[in-house]
Amino acid sequence: MDEQELKRLLEIVSDKGLKALSVDELFRLHMLVEEKDYAGNKKADRAKKKLLGKINAEIYNKHSPRRFF
Repeated sequence: MDEQELKRLLEIVSDKGLKALSVDELFRLHMLVEEKDYAGNKKADRAKKKLLGKINAEIYNKHSPRRFF
């Protein structure tokens, strides 16, 4: 079940970007990606860390959007 949900969320991200996900979906995606173990594959582990950073930034932006005056 988790694998299918992770795949669905990653497909949305690859098609439309992180902005297309709600805050709840971002939290869920973060949790699912964090659980995956890519210790044997350095390239995949690096991509995982990069994606987690982008997810964190998007969660921050959705919680406290920048306001321009």
